[in-house]
Amino acid sequence: MIRIKLKEALAEKEFQEKRTITLGEVANDTGIHRVTLSKIANDHSYNPGLDLIDRLLTYFKCDINDLLVHLPNE
Repeated sequence: MIRIKLKEALAEKEFQEKRTITLGEVANDTGIHRVTLSKIANDHSYNPGLDLIDRLLTYFKCDINDLLVHLPNE
């Protein structure tokens, strides 16, 4: 399973910028619908396309390893 660490990336960006960032703001800046961002953050079975992953990596200015983690199937 691939896990997307959206909440962690958001928390790190908030810490670095010393301000609160909403999913609405991320949606405006990335062009990803807010509902889609919520699914990425909360629904572990949601499978976004690589174009969305690319937009999130660009927004958070992070490496793919900072946003995605592989969890072995149990």
